[in-house]
Amino acid sequence: MKYLCDRGNLEDVTETLAEDLLAAIGLVRRRLRRSAGRPLALSTLTGSQAELVRLVRRNPGISVAEAAAELGLVANTVSTLVGQLTERGMLLRAPDESDRRIARLTLTEPAREQVEAWRDRRAALVNEALDELRPADRDALRAALPALGVLAERLTPSERDVKESV
Repeated sequence: MKYLCDRGNLEDVTETLAEDLLAAIGLVRRRLRRSAGRPLALSTLTGSQAELVRLVRRNPGISVAEAAAELGLVANTVSTLVGQLTERGMLLRAPDESDRRIARLTLTEPAREQVEAWRDRRAALVNEALDELRPADRDALRAALPALGVLAERLTPSERDVKESV
């Protein structure tokens, strides 16, 4: 697969880069998903539910409002997801010790164990694939990480954008 063909003007190059980047990221995600599968705990969840579970695993004790901001969703939507996941025995909701109006989220132990085993399986597959790359390709991926982080920040919707999409 060839990426970023120089088609002349900057707009065409930027558009091609965007298309190529989306294609490459999508291909990596699909192949990793096929190789690693999904943990049983996530296999029957919607994409938004699974995303919230992964976020809570990375940020135990996150509030509903913080989760909403991180996911680019309104708090009411996240509250609905939290209710669904709590009913399924995957999330625990506890009041914040200093402000009882704030709910803090954590994974239940079985959900955490399944999600972490899945994460470990995915990391092992990526490590194996990286080990098979040429050193120059690994260096190129490492060098691209800061730019990908900046790109992700630029793609993060503002609070205004989230409210307008409701």
